[in-house]
Amino acid sequence: MTDASFLPSLPVMLAFGAASLVLALTPGPAVLFVVARTLAQGRRAGLASVAGVALGNFGNALGASLGLAALFAISSLAFMLVKWAGAAYLVWLGVKALRRPRDDAADGQGAGGAGQPMRAVRPARLFRDGFVVALLNPKTALFFAAFLPQFIRPDASPALQSMGFGAAFVAIAACTDCLYVLAASRLRPFFSALRGGAAWGRWVTGGTFIGLGVYTALSGSRAQAAR
Repeated sequence: MTDASFLPSLPVMLAFGAASLVLALTPGPAVLFVVARTLAQGRRAGLASVAGVALGNFGNALGASLGLAALFAISSLAFMLVKWAGAAYLVWLGVKALRRPRDDAADGQGAGGAGQPMRAVRPARLFRDGFVVALLNPKTALFFAAFLPQFIRPDASPALQSMGFGAAFVAIAACTDCLYVLAASRLRPFFSALRGGAAWGRWVTGGTFIGLGVYTALSGSRAQAAR
């Protein structure tokens, strides 16, 4: 068997690319997460969050390839534990954003100029938050387990094909998330110029994260797509 035998046919690649693009463009929790980061802290924060989310999603793709999704599908306890851990982390991020001192706006003048809604956070920390949020979403692994087999050939390694398709989907989703970040960064100056922009940024960011956490905790269907 040659290396070429692992490659999908052109029609399969085109179908996979089209389906992945439509799914990736559909706004969901991941999009809301990176948009909230961008509106609150700027383009650099949004892109760092996109990178973290992408790595977390790829971890779930690997988990699906190795059978983790099968475990979630048969074990309600495992699924619920991971889901609640992810929801709790989102709520913690939201509460942390809401509890920022009011003088952060003044501190932010040294880092990013007057009118910044929130003090700049290190990209490494933003990357970590995005990674943890994405990785602790078990529905992502279930999504990959349901979506990827539709394009896998039975005459080649299912695990290798699944990892390859998973990586391709994550790359496509990262590109579309970057588009959302760029769009949000264009709107950020308008919202930052509003009266009370610092408080607005803090409350919108915290409220979005807490809302996503509550949504994650209350969404009970394991068959729903991750995005």
